[in-house]
Amino acid sequence: MRADINNTIALIIDEQVKLMPVIHEKDIILHNTEILIQGLKLLDVPFIITQQYTKGMGMTEQCIFDVAGTEEYIDKRTFSCWDTDEIRQAVEASGKKQVLLAGVESHICLLQTAIDLIDAGYDVFVVENCVSSRRLSDKETAIRRMMQTGVQVTSYESILFELMRTSTHPNFRLVSKLIK
Repeated sequence: MRADINNTIALIIDEQVKLMPVIHEKDIILHNTEILIQGLKLLDVPFIITQQYTKGMGMTEQCIFDVAGTEEYIDKRTFSCWDTDEIRQAVEASGKKQVLLAGVESHICLLQTAIDLIDAGYDVFVVENCVSSRRLSDKETAIRRMMQTGVQVTSYESILFELMRTSTHPNFRLVSKLIK
């Protein structure tokens, strides 16, 4: 299955100030997520930023808010985003049937969200170089399990070009500059 620019929404999950310092390759994950968000914005693909228990885990890293151009987020206490009514309702209201996932932690919130989205009939893409966990082995196990449930694994560069489909897309050059 291919991602469709007109049918896609993204979830940027829990890249928060009290969690990111312990995440494997956190700087790379934040950098890659920034590029992903910039590309999504250029392609007019909507995204939702989530935060796990903001009171305890803090706000999303400022660099993510900066590239997003917003400090809006949806707070959650559930591990699966799908189990938080406000997030589920926002995804449903978008009318999109394909969901891109980025963020942390791969083996907890992303995995549970992916499983629930698949069960709800969505096509799910995990942007592998924009996700992580505290331990690399947990990320690797989560990616394998997601693949077993039907999640498509991709990279930010691959998904952005897949969404554009051709070099004639009006923002092809701008997206290409992000990648270089």
